[in-house]
Amino acid sequence: MAKGFWIARVDVRDADAYKNYVAKNGRAFAKYGGRFLVRGGAFETVKGEARARNVVIEFPSYQAALDCFHSPEYQEALAEQKGGADVDLIVIEGYEGPQPGEG
Repeated sequence: MAKGFWIARVDVRDADAYKNYVAKNGRAFAKYGGRFLVRGGAFETVKGEARARNVVIEFPSYQAALDCFHSPEYQEALAEQKGGADVDLIVIEGYEGPQPGEG
């Protein structure tokens, strides 16, 4: 079964509101097996447009990633943000096929 991922690009507009969101979102991520692979950190925009913050969260499956987003726990955390950030977020299924250089 392919893993699922959240890929988010974020511009924080209200640091306090965003802190409230971050303080609550871990409950949902833990319940659905979410694990941060990228959480902020240095980056270089080599093509296209970027936002100030990037996040990648891995889930055990695509369905778990979707279920987490739609869960009451995550929706409660999201309500805490109260418009404190502009976010582009996709939920995407991982790839399990052949990799470059593999027969």
